[in-house]
Amino acid sequence: MKIFFIFLVFVFTVLGHKKSVPEQKIRDDIERKNKCDLVLGVCKPECNSWEYIFNYCDAEPCCVIREYRLRIMSELMQRY
Repeated sequence: MKIFFIFLVFVFTVLGHKKSVPEQKIRDDIERKNKCDLVLGVCKPECNSWEYIFNYCDAEPCCVIREYRLRIMSELMQRY
């Protein structure tokens, strides 16, 4: 009986640490959208000629104007 409980503890600890595929996909999508926001990009179906694709938000490209500054830097420049 001890061996059975040790086996169950082992199985639950190994299986408990794996992330489910949909959960990981949702986290990746949120992370990509946050990165798009940092460079002042917009997730939309297609980019205009004056924009470039930074990365992909879900299935849509993150379109960024060719001359961009990080949001943090632009906020600092406005303060001073």
